[in-house]
Amino acid sequence: MLDVLVIGGGNAALCAALMAREAGASVLVLESAPREWRGGNSVHTRNLRCMHDAPQDVLTEAYPEEEFWQDLLKVTGGLTTESMARLAIRESSSCRGWMRQHGVRFQPSLSGTLHLSRTNAFFMGGGKALMNAYYRSAEQLGIEVRYEAAVERLELDDGRFVAAHVNGPAGPQRIKARACVVASGGFESNREWLREAWGQNEAGEWPADNFAIRGTRFNMGVLLKDLMAQGADTIGAPDQSHCVAIDARAPLYDGGICTRVDCVSLGIVVNQQAQRFYDEGEDFWPKRYAIWGRLVAQQPGQRGFSIIDAKAVGRFMPPVFPGEKADTLEQLARQLGLDEQAFVKTVHDYNAACRIGSFDHAVLDDCHTEGLSPAKTHWARPIDTAPFYGYALKPGITFTYLGMRVDETTAIRFADQPSPNLFAAGELMAGNVLGKGYTAGVGMTIGTAFGRIAGVQAARAALNSSHLTEDSHAAA
Repeated sequence: MLDVLVIGGGNAALCAALMAREAGASVLVLESAPREWRGGNSVHTRNLRCMHDAPQDVLTEAYPEEEFWQDLLKVTGGLTTESMARLAIRESSSCRGWMRQHGVRFQPSLSGTLHLSRTNAFFMGGGKALMNAYYRSAEQLGIEVRYEAAVERLELDDGRFVAAHVNGPAGPQRIKARACVVASGGFESNREWLREAWGQNEAGEWPADNFAIRGTRFNMGVLLKDLMAQGADTIGAPDQSHCVAIDARAPLYDGGICTRVDCVSLGIVVNQQAQRFYDEGEDFWPKRYAIWGRLVAQQPGQRGFSIIDAKAVGRFMPPVFPGEKADTLEQLARQLGLDEQAFVKTVHDYNAACRIGSFDHAVLDDCHTEGLSPAKTHWARPIDTAPFYGYALKPGITFTYLGMRVDETTAIRFADQPSPNLFAAGELMAGNVLGKGYTAGVGMTIGTAFGRIAGVQAARAALNSSHLTEDSHAAA
């Protein structure tokens, strides 16, 4: 019988598969996507947030456990399980050597991301190269991978995994295994579930109808829903997610990082009424960029507009689509479809409130506004130098946080009792660490840390089960 079945094809799944195989287990990976779309959301990533106590290869200075924990505590507002968060943090300090053994290469931070050189290790070639390296390594180790293999339900016996019911090119199949790792992602591609989670706003709009899905279209939450129906313990709220403000012209699926608009902290953001609605300079962009999707989702029509002037050009990673460009604020308002008078007043009120100190986008500087609500607490400079630029924004969902409640072994729990052979990794259990909010690279930290743990635990459960079976046969 197969030892370990891994359901999913992204970073967490492959980490689990590789670790289980290294532990001596036979492993089968089921990826619901076709081969050319394999890798889930992981193909759109570019870095991993890493704890380290001293400079290490591509990482500068130090990023100790307590600082990492405090960063996570701040962005989640305390909605995190400390023991699980600290486990992921500690695991992040020792995984890169193992990743290199499986063909992953790292590079120094690129221009525009230098402020992350202390906290995040960047993948050479990005997430696509990372996933290709893992799949090559899996093939070399004899791990079988089946594509377009959609698991429709799990067969369980009192919390114990028995088999997976799969529909693929070969037709319906029942695949048994001694242990299983479910790393099949969240439900961000399931529009109906998103509508249900977000509901209607006061204007009668369904905000989720205007969301783009930044990553894979294959994360429909099928096994999340199946496990919930079978009584698995859950964690996280269905409307909490990694939700980013992206270019409103982004495609419905797989837009990835290049559709993100990263100039928010260098200017102002207004809604369709040309009114500001949040502090654009609250904190460093890598810590706060993921709140803007939710903020825009709460605005009329789920639209925002990021406004900068010529002084900001060259200070942020440009998105794939050029913004609207104009020589006057009035012209920019017309191009963006905003009320000219209201827009110009908003910009002039902001400009008048700016108290310019020593502008430095690499630190929490002293450029701020006074007497303005909402305030801009850092990097506040007047928008007064033509040409002016505007980017229309909409919410982009990366992954959802509702998932399986697990413990440090990643065992899925039923009525607070851990399953002996069913484990979860990646987005499916990220809510144990991320109750809300996000900080750059921590999704890959969670997937790598708990994927590796799940693989070891699944192999242990499978091999123990195999030995018990052999012993019982010998006794008979």
